[in-house]
Amino acid sequence: MSEIDGSLEEVAARTAPWPHPRFALRLPAMGGTPEPAARLGAGKPRRLSVGGIALTVHADPMEVAAAWQASQAEADCTVFQTAAWIANFHRHVGLRRKARPAIVTGEDADGALLFILPLAIDEGRVVRRLTWLGAELCDYCAPLLAPGFAEGMTDARLVQLWRDAIGLLRAWRRFDVVDLPKMPETLGGRRNPLLALPAQLHPSGAHLAELGPDWEIFHAAKRSSATRKRERKKLRQLQDHGEVRFIEVRDPRDVEQTLATLFAQKARWFAAMGIGNLFARPGYRDFFENVAADPGMRDIVHVTRLDVGSVTAAASLGLMFQSRYYLVLSSYQDGPLARYGPGRVHLHRLMECAIGRGMRQFDFTVGDEAYKREWSDCEIRLFDHLAAITVLGWPAVALIATYRRAKRAFKQNPRLFEALGRARSLTRLWRRRTQGTAAGGEVSSGS
Repeated sequence: MSEIDGSLEEVAARTAPWPHPRFALRLPAMGGTPEPAARLGAGKPRRLSVGGIALTVHADPMEVAAAWQASQAEADCTVFQTAAWIANFHRHVGLRRKARPAIVTGEDADGALLFILPLAIDEGRVVRRLTWLGAELCDYCAPLLAPGFAEGMTDARLVQLWRDAIGLLRAWRRFDVVDLPKMPETLGGRRNPLLALPAQLHPSGAHLAELGPDWEIFHAAKRSSATRKRERKKLRQLQDHGEVRFIEVRDPRDVEQTLATLFAQKARWFAAMGIGNLFARPGYRDFFENVAADPGMRDIVHVTRLDVGSVTAAASLGLMFQSRYYLVLSSYQDGPLARYGPGRVHLHRLMECAIGRGMRQFDFTVGDEAYKREWSDCEIRLFDHLAAITVLGWPAVALIATYRRAKRAFKQNPRLFEALGRARSLTRLWRRRTQGTAAGGEVSSGS
């Protein structure tokens, strides 16, 4: 019998006590009294691993929703691991394509939650993949970790913990491939412990700016005086077409209308670029609309727009979490106003707003566009872990790995990437001339 298929008694006998119990998350119950996290595993597939950590599999995000919600504010994770984000994906996208949640929780001997692995099994036509739940709409895919968990987890312990989790999951459901894409290099300022697993660089990186306490100082540090002078001139020209107003949208009906405008602008931009419409995929539009309306995301979601007179010239959906602002969706109207840079003005106002709200970092999320590099202080490297579990999975892993390496080689070659950008610009210009005015903007790629 292999290590990953060992019984509870065999696993417990070979493990040492968990070295950092003081870091475990102590979670309140719904009624306000202490709720041992071990109760999350009642009646569920369960196994002991290194240090006596109890692993449990959950087939529904709602089974752990209360504990998840209570732990996320202090946990080492990103906004894409918050309970409401994952639950909305499952409800509006995952269920439509029959993805099976396979959420693994880890608890210490006292029943305190140590981590959540938001996983799912995607059933393809040929192979079944164990992957992140919501990976398509998560720019960063990662576990949710109790503060300090990564400090006490050596690579050897993490590998054994992962093997035990795989063994538990295999006893529960069949899958052929493990595919964990878009894992950030760090979580909570520490090395992501899952990078103890074999991994290759993801095709794209992400970019992050340290904001500082003052917009004018930050702006001056990022833009030369000549550039700022040109920006002021463009702003005055934009103002000639109507009052320029940056609006933080709060009214539910106004949020719905602003998102509808954003989706429409993006759809026309996708069409002009010859790219498939992201929001035409089953459930995607419903997902973003419901995330914006979800009470559990009220303090996280940030919908804004830039109006020029009566025209919505730009719009965005951002997320605020743990002092970081994540720009997820943005668009602009590519009509007569486009020459004056409404998207740039909107971005400036958005970063100024983020500073005013106490955000310390501005995350442009996945994508290597030039404007992101210009504003950012650092690149966030992302990693993919791929592994074949069955013979059927071997060729699938080889094909996926080869494709992603080739994609990264193309994207990380400045000349090729710039050539692609120029080709898209020419395509867009040609389509505008032949089809009329289009609209555009940026969207977090997540690819």
